[in-house]
Amino acid sequence: MQNNCHMSVLIQEQAKHYGDREMLIFQDFNGGEWKKLSWREVAKTVSTVSNALLNLGVKPQENIGIFSQNSVQYIECDFGAWGVRAVTIPFYATSSEQQIQFMINDAKVRFLFVGEQEQYDRARRVVSLCPSLERIIVYDPLVHISSHDPNAIYFSDFLKLGEGLPRQPEVEALQREASYDDIANILYTSGTTGDSKGVILTHGQFHAAFEANGKCVPVDENDRVMNFLPYTHIFERGWAILSLTKGATMIVNTHPQQVQQSMRETHPTCMSSVPRFWEKVYMGVMDKIEHSSAVQRKVFQHALSIGRKHNIEYLSLGKKPPLALHLEYEMINRTIFSLVRKELGLENAHFFPTAGAAVSAHVEEFVHSIGINMIVGYGLTESLATVSCDHLGKPFTVGSVGHPIDSISIRISDEGEILLKGPTITRGYYNRDDMTKQSFTDDGYFRTGDAGYMKDGELFLTERIKDLFKTSNGKYIAPQMIESKLLVDKYIDQIAVIADQRKFVSALIIPVYSLLEEYARANGIAFDSRETLCSDPRIFNMMKERIDTLQQQLAHYEQVKRFTLLPHHLSMERGELTNTLKIRRRVLNENYKAEIDKMYEE
Repeated sequence: MQNNCHMSVLIQEQAKHYGDREMLIFQDFNGGEWKKLSWREVAKTVSTVSNALLNLGVKPQENIGIFSQNSVQYIECDFGAWGVRAVTIPFYATSSEQQIQFMINDAKVRFLFVGEQEQYDRARRVVSLCPSLERIIVYDPLVHISSHDPNAIYFSDFLKLGEGLPRQPEVEALQREASYDDIANILYTSGTTGDSKGVILTHGQFHAAFEANGKCVPVDENDRVMNFLPYTHIFERGWAILSLTKGATMIVNTHPQQVQQSMRETHPTCMSSVPRFWEKVYMGVMDKIEHSSAVQRKVFQHALSIGRKHNIEYLSLGKKPPLALHLEYEMINRTIFSLVRKELGLENAHFFPTAGAAVSAHVEEFVHSIGINMIVGYGLTESLATVSCDHLGKPFTVGSVGHPIDSISIRISDEGEILLKGPTITRGYYNRDDMTKQSFTDDGYFRTGDAGYMKDGELFLTERIKDLFKTSNGKYIAPQMIESKLLVDKYIDQIAVIADQRKFVSALIIPVYSLLEEYARANGIAFDSRETLCSDPRIFNMMKERIDTLQQQLAHYEQVKRFTLLPHHLSMERGELTNTLKIRRRVLNENYKAEIDKMYEE
């Protein structure tokens, strides 16, 4: 049963019901054994945080920064701050010094919580450039705090300020005053253009989102929910707190690169993720099958065809599979597919929300075929995540982003842009009245910047309007659509399509170097560096053949005609990627001008 009370008291109210039942499963910052905390234990620490914040002098609706990976302390600080009506501003753990300096100064942050050594060091280096910043509070006890930094303390020492709950009557008075109009978060989105803007999210938006999502997302108290995406990401933030309103147990995964190991060790039933996670799962399984015997390959391909027929051609369309097909699928599901899921740590898989980018039809069909319920959805920070999603057990169309959630109104403009109105939509951008005004129509609909259409009650995305390229021949190209088609290839790790004002489509490709090296050794291709490997014509021809196969269904003018294999990854440090790993195309065009121009030489 859902408890959709005000977030200022959510943990305490749930603790009254669940008591000593486990709430959080986690590791310390340096890894090691998995530990547990009960609802009662977390509620006690949340109250201590609230009291400590009052003793530091935090005022209602004051902005507090959190610059950390996912952690137990992060959750405790969010809810502890809301308990005294403060606003939390999450920073991505990978944010640069320039980014955190801007956010601290824009929001006039006095108190900044940081995770590990990397975050502390970056915060320490910008202190002199941030006049409002008074104190840094460090989560990880292994962080070395500079001896020249008298204003930094460890989280354990911060908690001592609230020991014994000395200000609890004031805390409870503030909670009674808490309003759904109060700001809960300001989420700064770095954006693919580099413009940083703080999206205002109120407690009322969260409340409306939990009510609407609670009707169509069947997470419950029996689920074990893995946190994989950063809490700074609105998708993870909304999903994680929704799970807590339903009484689910949360598994806190601190380091995203270890998520597959974490899944095998903790056996989650649910996890929100971006399509790239499932693309890597798909490539990993297919690579393993490719290296199996001919008989094993044939058996698995047959199993996949049965899974697809049963789950896509019948169940997804709301049809009952024929008995013979159902019995064969059940046998395959109990044998072959159960082994695949066990290898992933998903023996008890319930459902897996997926959003944040376009999902390849290949990948979506594969995940459903092996018996994993992928719930594809669409949303933005400004809509507090979900706008639409598939509904578990209900018909869905591969390629759509599901049915709109309750309470949201969707309108498609004459230009094809998706416009939104409803209680989950932001009231605007922090300190940016000009941008707020530009983002809404005269009658109050939010401009998403995404193009799409409705068909039979489902929403379909076509392209990101701002990302549309126009070739010099006058053809419009949707780069993300092309990229999603090619990213399913096991040799491609990252790809950036180039086409704007150009004669044809080209691409910068970052290959999976380990697999490329393996291919080279197996085929007698000598190399002494990644540069040598990526420039070898035999490697180029192999990649071209694979790319040409994948893009057969694209229109001729959409197909990649030329590409360059880069010997290094795209980088956040060079400004080429946002914190959510989206491509900054303007920066790429500047950084790789020579490589791009070479592809267009006659």
